[in-house]
Amino acid sequence: MADQATVNRGAKVRINSPLAEGVIGNLAEFAGDVSTLAELQAKLALSDLKTLIGRAILPAALLGLGVLLLLAALPVVLIGASELLASALNLKYRGWAYLMVAGASLVLTAVLLLLSWPRLLASLEALAHTREELARNVAWVRTVLVNSGRTPPHQRK
Repeated sequence: MADQATVNRGAKVRINSPLAEGVIGNLAEFAGDVSTLAELQAKLALSDLKTLIGRAILPAALLGLGVLLLLAALPVVLIGASELLASALNLKYRGWAYLMVAGASLVLTAVLLLLSWPRLLASLEALAHTREELARNVAWVRTVLVNSGRTPPHQRK
């Protein structure tokens, strides 16, 4: 008949029966719970991203500014410093002055990177909350799916 559905052992269950309504109700409740979890997960991710941006903006800006300044001014500054050093030390070969200035600029670059890199990495820790909560939510959904349809241990006879 059109108003009947087949269940596991070939038994017929009327669509209007309490068993069918219970299954449909449980599925609807489960879908509602999953939808609520998805909404909460999205809100948590948004909150964590706001925190991440707040923490990362200063180190990223400093790093970006440092890179821009290095690219824009470095050739002129290095050549000028090398020429001044060669004149001040009365160097016969100006190439030595260029190498000394290049070495000093590499050391300064390393110091800037060492100061900014750990702060940039620390700002990424804000996503840990989202990752942990997502893992808990996935585990809950998996548990519900695995145990759905089973009689709770205290109701078994």
